[in-house]
Amino acid sequence: MSKKVLLIYPEIPLTYWSFKYSLEFIGKKAVFPPLGLLTVAAMLPEDWKVDLIDLNISTLDPEILPHYDMVFISAMLVQKKSFDMITSLCKDYNVPVVAGGPYPTSLWHSIPNVNHFVLNEAEVTLPKFLHDLHYGIPHHCYTSNEKPSLDKTPVPRFDIIDLTPYSSVPLQFSRGCPFNCEFCDIISLFGRVPRTKSPQQFLAELDAVYATGFRESIFIVDDNFIGNKTRAKELLKAIIEWQIDHSYPFSFQTEASINLAHDAELMQLMYKAGFDMVFLGIETPVIASLESAGKTQNTKEDLLENVKIIQQHGMEVSGGFIVGFDDDPENVFDLQVEFIQSSGIPIAMVGILDALPQTRLYDRLLSEGRLLYESNGNNTHKLAPNFIPKMPVQKLIDGYIQLLKTIYSPRNYFERCLTFISRIPQERMVYRQFTFKEFKALVLSLIKQGFSYYFMYYFKFLLNTLRLRPKLFSEAIALAIKGYHLFKITEILLDEYNKSLKEEEHTDTFAPSFASTFTTSTDTAGMVHTDNP
Repeated sequence: MSKKVLLIYPEIPLTYWSFKYSLEFIGKKAVFPPLGLLTVAAMLPEDWKVDLIDLNISTLDPEILPHYDMVFISAMLVQKKSFDMITSLCKDYNVPVVAGGPYPTSLWHSIPNVNHFVLNEAEVTLPKFLHDLHYGIPHHCYTSNEKPSLDKTPVPRFDIIDLTPYSSVPLQFSRGCPFNCEFCDIISLFGRVPRTKSPQQFLAELDAVYATGFRESIFIVDDNFIGNKTRAKELLKAIIEWQIDHSYPFSFQTEASINLAHDAELMQLMYKAGFDMVFLGIETPVIASLESAGKTQNTKEDLLENVKIIQQHGMEVSGGFIVGFDDDPENVFDLQVEFIQSSGIPIAMVGILDALPQTRLYDRLLSEGRLLYESNGNNTHKLAPNFIPKMPVQKLIDGYIQLLKTIYSPRNYFERCLTFISRIPQERMVYRQFTFKEFKALVLSLIKQGFSYYFMYYFKFLLNTLRLRPKLFSEAIALAIKGYHLFKITEILLDEYNKSLKEEEHTDTFAPSFASTFTTSTDTAGMVHTDNP
């Protein structure tokens, strides 16, 4: 029986990761469309009518809900507030809800107003739900530990969404990661053996994006793109041929591990394929903290040198950093600042350690009686751990605030940007095309940043770029615009922090009370993991 279904993607709150204030310069509303829901849409019966609403770029009129047979919703943990609002509305209008994604998979037993949970990987559980639904006997929860081959994963339904409001399109090549970091939930969700699509599958997805007219960046959302280096190289060779045949319409970004710097061939292939950014989970320069967290792959490296090597191969390095490990010394905040500034990593996402469900960290802290409450999915704005840290909570929060204030001072940010610009080759495979949109962004940047309180550092950076790397001036403007967002978010964070300090007057209940107050008013997100199907 044909169905009419509405796919709804909950709102992702304002965060460092959202780049909301930067997107305004280029006329965009959100970074990514919802890849998980677009993939699920391709798995539904062909005779079903499917519509999609992304609350990050549009609003939901509740009056349309009764016109649908059911609502499908997928979410990450940080989208909980919006998720709950949607499911409550659906209950009010008596529309059945089918939910999946990382948040329901981790905490489905505590989520109300959902009729059917389709959890874990949709290639396994969705067909079972659809079968039972067809025969009128759908169950409440479908779950499986099976890690399916990705050769059955269909091309996402990019035809049901307008990609114009987005700055980047996410695609997936692999699931799983060979490493087993204590704080990461990827192992429990997707396993330690990376599973990949074939190059032909991935190219078919590139073709689908290309057919929409989209001509900007592709973010490969793998939690570790180089988890299987052999397959990654096969894909990169195919992408290079595709890019040449299509006159390089896309740039690429992804996430990887620091051992990327060991493989010159892999970096060269990424560069030739058009990769201009890679996100690395660096976490901390403190070896003891890396060892206790199980991130031993980073203890064998000269982290600063490896970052430099990757940059010299033409790719910007963005980095994830964490404070709050049990083995962090008192000067960890200074050590982080020193590392971040020396590394030339412009976008350094620093968060307080967070115990996510289905992680070894969560289980350990629970057994030690140190877990305080469930994570809300953000680690950059919550400003209080969801567990009892070894470092005094007040010291941890104060040090974290000072760390953010330091690295996202305009002076320090533009210094890192210039370090990065000076390291990468001028001849990049994919240049930022100077279109009218780019010209408009430049003018807005000159107006908003050229007349800001940090105008001296802004113009100094641009002039030094013109002197050292004139062909990378568009890259410099893009970094400056990203900085605009990062400065704004940091200002908001500091204002909320100072306000809460006055309200709490440094009482013993400061940490949990402040966490609750701040996330209610700001509700910010971290890049815990992507919206995989």
